Amino acid sequence: MGNTIRALVAFIPSDRCQSYVVGDLREMPLDRVVDLSGSQLRRFPIHVCSFTELVKLYLSDNHLHSLPPGLAQLQNLQILALDFNNFKTLPQVVCTLKQLCILYLGNNKLCDLPDELSLLQNLRTLWLEANCLTQLPDVVCELSLLKTLHAGSNALRLLPGQLRRLRELRTIWLSGNQLADFPPVLLRMPFLEVIDVDRNSIRYFPSLAHLTNLKVVIYDHNPCRNAPKVGKGVRRVGRWADETPEPEPRKARRYALVEEESQEPPAALLTPSP
Repeated sequence: MGNTIRALVAFIPSDRCQSYVVGDLREMPLDRVVDLSGSQLRRFPIHVCSFTELVKLYLSDNHLHSLPPGLAQLQNLQILALDFNNFKTLPQVVCTLKQLCILYLGNNKLCDLPDELSLLQNLRTLWLEANCLTQLPDVVCELSLLKTLHAGSNALRLLPGQLRRLRELRTIWLSGNQLADFPPVLLRMPFLEVIDVDRNSIRYFPSLAHLTNLKVVIYDHNPCRNAPKVGKGVRRVGRWADETPEPEPRKARRYALVEEESQEPPAALLTPSP
């Protein structure tokens, strides 16, 4: 019953109702962490902006679509979680939080990112999965200290060549996109350790043996006719992963035919209507 009441009260924008949803959060916690995840919030509780020493702020799984300018007071913030909300654009105030190291933006409705995101030069981890991105925003390529990029479950068809500027990048997650080819730029990033291109539309994999720091490549659920060649000790996750260096040609051709046949429409759909 308590959760039901909270859900109903969250629809009412009055300060009293929002205070009920947030609870007794009137002073900054001693651990400098505020977790309001799953609180049915429709607007950010403005008094949290006064917690200027706050280090971690979790706002996941709410109904937020904007943030107040006062959030800029949280200049010590290192982790900000905005995933599972209703953001169609990233609030500009987020780009003023220059100490951010980890930013969660997954499961929103973002189609792009503002150029001002480049101001977050301490960012190490960026989560963009499950948004509406058809291309990776160029501004991501300006985050020079980025180590981990989660961009799965979007509609990406290619990656920008500027991505190779991210010399600190070690892990890139691209599963569930619309990549028809293995992104060429990744072949010019020998410092990568983990590459995930699971659940795309890649039919051919080039050799990855020259990526000397690579540890794991995940390529399952692609209509590929070969497995990527990799260096010694690199773990492959996908069809023919245990075969070295790639599948026996006859087996590859047979799999390709099965894949093509499975994509043909049923016979009933091919019969013209009388």
